[in-house]
Amino acid sequence: MTLLITVFAACITTVLWYKNASDDSMKLGFLALMYWGASLMWMCDAIFEYKELGAEFFTPETADMINDSFLGLSVVALGMVIWLVQLIVKDPKGIVRKSISKKM
Repeated sequence: MTLLITVFAACITTVLWYKNASDDSMKLGFLALMYWGASLMWMCDAIFEYKELGAEFFTPETADMINDSFLGLSVVALGMVIWLVQLIVKDPKGIVRKSISKKM
């Protein structure tokens, strides 16, 4: 489940990035690369787990699927938090700078 969730997040983000490639002010490429990296990591994990468990890998327990789903959603959420922090620090549209200068 973790692999599927991160692959879906990577595909959706890649499509959004490609659609808006001419205006990369939201830095969606950064988010897409993070999700593809996570997908690659979970793919390696799945390969090694399959080598260890064999056919049992394809019949997980319900509790294991729920735990993997929560882990996958946590990875996607953490990726979004990192992307948002990077976006606020870089401030490509100058919105944070304008709001700070108005308050001073």
